[in-house]
Amino acid sequence: MKYEASTPEEYIAQLPEERKMVIEKLREVIKNNIPNGFEEGINYNMLGYYVPHSIYPDGYHCDPKLPLPFMNLASQKNSVNLYHSGIYANPEIHDWFVNEYPKHSKRKLDMGKSCVRFKKMDDIPYELIAELCTKISVEDWINTYEKNIKK
Repeated sequence: MKYEASTPEEYIAQLPEERKMVIEKLREVIKNNIPNGFEEGINYNMLGYYVPHSIYPDGYHCDPKLPLPFMNLASQKNSVNLYHSGIYANPEIHDWFVNEYPKHSKRKLDMGKSCVRFKKMDDIPYELIAELCTKISVEDWINTYEKNIKK
């Protein structure tokens, strides 16, 4: 599903009713736990959490006009998806998340490189996501990005 929005509030307003509460709760968890310095906005037609140009003027290497992305949250056709670049770029974070997930959810982890898909809205591990948000500071993300991703 693709939503056209310029603010997180506009994005959420377009969601089906059954998704609004889930996205709002995930948004609250992220905002309450993500380290200082990351900003929230719309990024790639999703809720985005990124390093602003005021902190990292180079921006994203694929398109330097964009701020450096870190996390995204989206309502897709069959799932709510959390995209976390740290899971993709940092093997320690990846392994920690994969090992912790079964302790927080009765469902099998449905995950791609950086994408965690939640198909059942009644079993989203909010506490685990809160902890995941605290794992990487802005400085850590910039260093990881420059070391592992930026070419």
